[in-house]
Order: sequence, then C-alpha cells, then structure tokens
Amino acid sequence: MPLDDFEALERGAPETVTLEFITGKLEVKPVPDGDHGAIFMWVLRQCMQQRPELALYPQRGLEVERCRAGRARVDGALAPVGTFAGAGEWADPAGVLMVLEMTSHDSDTNLRIRREKRDGYAAAGFPVFLLIDRDRHALTVYSQPEYGRYRLDLAFAYGTTVEIPDPGGITLDTEPLKDFAA
Repeated sequence: MPLDDFEALERGAPETVTLEFITGKLEVKPVPDGDHGAIFMWVLRQCMQQRPELALYPQRGLEVERCRAGRARVDGALAPVGTFAGAGEWADPAGVLMVLEMTSHDSDTNLRIRREKRDGYAAAGFPVFLLIDRDRHALTVYSQPEYGRYRLDLAFAYGTTVEIPDPGGITLDTEPLKDFAA
C-alpha cells in the first residue's frame, strides 16, 4: 500500500479504531480502555515531576522506520516541551527521547507491539522505548538502538524500581502498577 493511500484511509477511519502503517502493512489498533488511560496518566505524572522541561505527548502520530516510511501512533512520546508545535498529524520524530507503549488485550499484541513496533522504533533511532506489558505485568526498557535493533532490553516485574536511561532520565517506582494487574 502506498503511504499516501494509508494516510487518506487513516483520515477516514472511525473513532473506534486507530490505524497505523508498520513494516509496510496496515495495522488496526483498538481504542485504549480505562486502565490504559490511568497507566498513561501515572507515567505522565512521573515525567512531569522529574523532568518538567519535557512533555509526554499522548497518542502522537510519528513517522517511523528507515526513511520514515512507516506511521505509528505511539501511546506516548517524551520530548522537550514545544517539540510538536506546528506539526501535522504525522510528525518528524526528531527530538523524541523516548516512546511509550502499553499492551492492549488483543490478539495481535505480540506481533504488533512486541516485535513490529519495537523494530520500527529502533530503525527510527528512538533512544529509549518503554513497553508497559499489561499481560505480563512487566516493563521492558529497550535502549541503545544500532543497525535497526535495540542492543539492550531489560525487563522488570511490576513493583520494582525502574531506571529509564538517558536521555529519558526518569525513575519509575512501579508498585502502583500492581493495582492494574488482573
């Protein structure tokens, strides 16, 4: 599918789904549930308290993958305040210090988030990718992108303290995430 066709299709999509274009194929992502939103707000508060010069932009559309041939709507993009001022629906990822994703309870989470989006984010050169895995009750911090892959991926169970490496540079006490574990 050509990128222009994807962007036209995405503009006309119903509000009950979000469309993405990852590794050359159309992806359908369900609208987040209430726990998803609550976890996002928890991360947002941590970022604001520890790094007030940064903003965690929700549901930000970014150009990803090599040559920015993909389109991903990340759950959160940590970047300096004002980074996306004047940007369109799909923004250049320059300035993004960390991307945040949270798994949804859908059948393609393993392929879409844990592999395809991870690889697209590494190819785009995002310094840190934080995955909050609601199915596994864990956080995975991917960092040091090189040659389209993250060199480091460290997993932490809910309840541990997680150090997000620079340039993210925040510390997450993940004990509150246990409240969202089913």
